[in-house]
Amino acid sequence: MMDKHDKIVVLGAAGLVGQNLIVELKAQGYDNLVAIDKHEYNLGMLAKLHPDVVTVLADLAEPGAWREHLRGAVRVMQLQAQITGKDPQLFVRNNIESTKLVLDAIHEFAVPFLVHISSSVVNSVADDDYTNTKKEQERLVVDSGVPCCVLRPTLMFGWFDPKHLGWLSRFMEKVPVFPIPGHGRYMRQPLYNRDFCKIIVRCMEKMPTGAVYDIVGDQRIDYVDIIHTIKRVKGLKTPIVHIPYTLFYWLLKGYSLFSAKPPFTADQLKALTAGDDFTGVDTEREFDVRQTPFEAAIRESYCDPRYAGIVLQR
Repeated sequence: MMDKHDKIVVLGAAGLVGQNLIVELKAQGYDNLVAIDKHEYNLGMLAKLHPDVVTVLADLAEPGAWREHLRGAVRVMQLQAQITGKDPQLFVRNNIESTKLVLDAIHEFAVPFLVHISSSVVNSVADDDYTNTKKEQERLVVDSGVPCCVLRPTLMFGWFDPKHLGWLSRFMEKVPVFPIPGHGRYMRQPLYNRDFCKIIVRCMEKMPTGAVYDIVGDQRIDYVDIIHTIKRVKGLKTPIVHIPYTLFYWLLKGYSLFSAKPPFTADQLKALTAGDDFTGVDTEREFDVRQTPFEAAIRESYCDPRYAGIVLQR
């Protein structure tokens, strides 16, 4: 059994999963937390929300003093990842090079256990920079000899989300019409982040060494129905308009020419329509985590007064 005062280090702590994980760890009584991230604004937000957490501004793709924070750690939670971007080298740097340095530090300080957050895209038919580097990142972890388990979540949503459903939710509030590519009947298996963070904590405590878990949202729902749910929960009146897939694709391509960080890319559109159907573990049986019904999770994500109004920078 872990002691609630054991040192836990969260890498990539200022992103969607990390922010939610810190909330969950504290809710379960863990009080010796170190949060490392390179995003200054988002890490500052975490520090403001949780002044009792040690925050470290550092780029894990570069050797540095951040390594010393792994000394004495009982668990490391590896969350850092490059998810979107136009430069392929960013994916290599932040998904592969950073992982090599982290694994080296874990070996040096003999950290007893690592929980590595991979992605369902390693099982995907998609062929893009994110998918390919996440596959390589997972392979590095599994082959490293570090005692670990691997979690592969599907598309996530929840508090603090600067991208994905969070961005779509805010976009819907601002535009006169909301565009849907094609018929919109692209099946998704979205995973509520609070549920996922409870699973991470269970793995941290149980140490299922060598285990690889596919963590899938247990409700299949089409993209267009996700959008209608968001609209209904938030009480919005924005008309939802279907436009041809090809036109939608080229609009995204054009937008990426003028945006350094496009919120939704043509590659992500292809992934959305790829037809993936993931099979995951029974989270209630395996981790004693019953997943929150989708509409209730959407309501909590975008209407709950605690964190629904806090948005991270991309």
